[in-house]
Amino acid sequence: MSRCALTRGYFVTFEGVDGCGKSSQAGLLAKRLRSEGYAVVTTREPGGAPIAEKIRALLLDPAHLEMVNECEVLLYLAARAQHLREKIVPELERGAIVICDRFQDATFAYQGFGREVPLEQLRLMNSFATGGVDPDLTFIFDLPVEKAIERLAAMKKPEDRLEAGGRAFFERIRNGYRSIAADAPDRIVLLDGALPIEVLAEKVNMITAGKLKERSFLR
Repeated sequence: MSRCALTRGYFVTFEGVDGCGKSSQAGLLAKRLRSEGYAVVTTREPGGAPIAEKIRALLLDPAHLEMVNECEVLLYLAARAQHLREKIVPELERGAIVICDRFQDATFAYQGFGREVPLEQLRLMNSFATGGVDPDLTFIFDLPVEKAIERLAAMKKPEDRLEAGGRAFFERIRNGYRSIAADAPDRIVLLDGALPIEVLAEKVNMITAGKLKERSFLR
């Protein structure tokens, strides 16, 4: 299996069930770091590169409810492989902080725990897709499913194919994220997604600043 080149930037990912507030927090962290003089790149999964964005459209289109789990997994990993090599790795190689809205832990939570695809298979396939590149720091925002559903309803946006999975599906995903966080405490920080946005942002800022200091990461 080929390995991606070693990176010298810093890779931060944001995770959680839909409606947990991760996208807002990713944007706030990027804004804060840029104001401090860091080179910051924001991106998302699925997507983040032209080919991956086309795959995203297929994955989230509610017209494709007949998509089988095996197809879903392979499409997510195909998008990740392209995104990582086309965008994430080059930005890390130039020394940027890359902030990504979802990455590999979403696959383990949504397809592993949510769809109940064996985690051992997912980890092996994901390793092939990523070439062994892992995030340096991951924030998971934990939120009760009922609260997440309320937030999504308040947004009044059309429901995508994943959001149509139902409450039991999202309960498995939430529990999956909590399990994933417990298994990787050195990399993953689990935060209460029900906290006020300003409180969460300050926690994210402080934790990230501490991690960058540990790495002696320069602006």
